[in-house]
Amino acid sequence: MTHSAPVNHRPIASAHSPELLAPPLKRRMACWLYEGMLLFGVMVTSGLIYFIAASWLTDLSPGEMNNHPKLKSGFQATCFLVLGLYFIWMWRRGQTLAMKTWRIEIVDTEGQRVSNKTALKRYLATWIWFFPPIIVSYAFRMSVIELGVITLGWVAIWSILSRFHPQRQFWHDAWVHTRLITAQHPLKS
Repeated sequence: MTHSAPVNHRPIASAHSPELLAPPLKRRMACWLYEGMLLFGVMVTSGLIYFIAASWLTDLSPGEMNNHPKLKSGFQATCFLVLGLYFIWMWRRGQTLAMKTWRIEIVDTEGQRVSNKTALKRYLATWIWFFPPIIVSYAFRMSVIELGVITLGWVAIWSILSRFHPQRQFWHDAWVHTRLITAQHPLKS
């Protein structure tokens, strides 16, 4: 008995087909904000698990753990991995929970579901939303408030730049050959 890959029920469409048009920027950004709210719970849970495990393994108090550079780096790496697993797993299936709510799907340039490799590339590319402000903040030793302000400014600039893409896609999607489209119907597993 052989097992085949799940069948995608979406017909292949051209890049300019109406069903492959980008959702309005307002909807994509609302989805982005909603995603952040949903991920807050995921990150708090993973942080709690990480620090409980770290406390058991190191016998450090919570205050001491905050100042321990290796534990801090380990926590950042854990967050990066947890987010990566979440997004890759969800994008491979076509939508995150927030995308489902806002009727947005992710597909490749052929209109098909993305592969694990493409989802990983997109995950790495989406850090363009955050790395420039983090790098600037680190270089100029900015406060958390200043980091927040420049991050909001950068997010606004990066999202508006999608208006200069021929299909109004975010540029990181163009770089990794993915597209955000309006969901026509619920995706079938």
